[in-house]
Amino acid sequence: MAPRPSPAARPDKMPKQPTDHTTEARLAPGFNATRRRFIGRAVQGAALVPLAASANTVGVAGNGSGPGIAVPIGGALRYDNHEVWARLVELAGGPGVRFAVFATAAGNPERSAGQIMQALRRHGAEPVHIAVAPGLRGVDVAAAVQDERWITTVLGCRGVFFAGGAQERITATLQPGGQPTPLLNAVWSVFNAGGVVAGTSAGAAVMSRLMFRDAQSVMKVLKGQLTDGRETDRGLGFVGPDLFIDQHFLKRGRIGRMLPLMTARGYQLGLGVEENSAAIVRGDQIEVIGARGALLADLREATHGRQGPVWELQGALLSFLDRGDRYDLTRRSLQPSATKAAEPVIDANAPSFKPYFNDRPFHLDILGDNTIANAMAHLIDNTATEVLGLAADVMPAADDPAPDLAFEFRLHKRPESRGWFSGALGGEDYSVAHLGLDVRPVRISLPLYTPWRR
Repeated sequence: MAPRPSPAARPDKMPKQPTDHTTEARLAPGFNATRRRFIGRAVQGAALVPLAASANTVGVAGNGSGPGIAVPIGGALRYDNHEVWARLVELAGGPGVRFAVFATAAGNPERSAGQIMQALRRHGAEPVHIAVAPGLRGVDVAAAVQDERWITTVLGCRGVFFAGGAQERITATLQPGGQPTPLLNAVWSVFNAGGVVAGTSAGAAVMSRLMFRDAQSVMKVLKGQLTDGRETDRGLGFVGPDLFIDQHFLKRGRIGRMLPLMTARGYQLGLGVEENSAAIVRGDQIEVIGARGALLADLREATHGRQGPVWELQGALLSFLDRGDRYDLTRRSLQPSATKAAEPVIDANAPSFKPYFNDRPFHLDILGDNTIANAMAHLIDNTATEVLGLAADVMPAADDPAPDLAFEFRLHKRPESRGWFSGALGGEDYSVAHLGLDVRPVRISLPLYTPWRR
């Protein structure tokens, strides 16, 4: 590879890649694959970067979860996403495998089930609609969850798929009052026999034992609005007792709600799956496939506190798992995809480290569309050792208990922080392991701005 040019020598009129977030484009330089191809890596390293577990490491996802495969999908799963649909069929047993489709969460269950079944058929599965949903006319769900016909049908499948919609419809139907129904027990039988239980959006939310029920405002959760039965509720728990799952994660900036929930409810591991992407969870092993990726939060060494709406966090670890990456929760190690593993590792501790970026952007909306993942990628390949971002509600509601309260997110490099880059798929694709994150409360002025007057 040619040596990496200095920033002053780089061409300044290369075409820029489009970005989904205009504010992000102004605050932090975009990642340009065309230029990137000419940048040499000076540091070669192993693909697997372990982080030694601390003495107070707790049990991780998969303990007591059964031998099955849980596949939370981050929502907005496209029906032409061949990789995800084909992999679901493959994991369940290959062509001819039977899939039970639950459109229980959907507002229009028949249409939702039909679209999912069509996608599964195109990839070789034999799906069947389990017509048990509050949105179906003439269906008594209380009787249907006891119906031997549906139970027998589910038991004859090797895969189960939960559609998106409202996750409380799934739990209220299959687990009313927290008690599993015979139909849910049949789903667990499939899982415990080594089958696949997958779900998109609402179907992903139910994968952990605790789920977000209805918490659309990330800032309200940051400020402490987190009530059982309203913002949160019981999930179904297919990923085990120690891993929390959230969805639509990067698109909707949901790191701002996942971290406060984790600290409030005692979770030390959280996985936020992005839209049109899936996480394959087998015990303590995670593999990410699809269009984008997932963000893993590890709070096993973190400290936190809350006093009313004021919340803070220190010592969290964040890793961004791009498509094709794997993560071992017990060993705390990220193994990048084959294309990235073939490239030199990005290690700021190496004497010959030559970062591509040389700035320190400030992100005015760290909860913006994909901002946290972009900030992590930008930092790992930068001369800077930290990047700051702000989470704030600049137009607070009248009943906001602390309208001028905001939160500073500080991403920073640690000795074990590593990164990988590949432009093989035509994009600016990074994987990032073990960046530090601190969140502290700050005060902002309201209104944030006023008209300029001469």
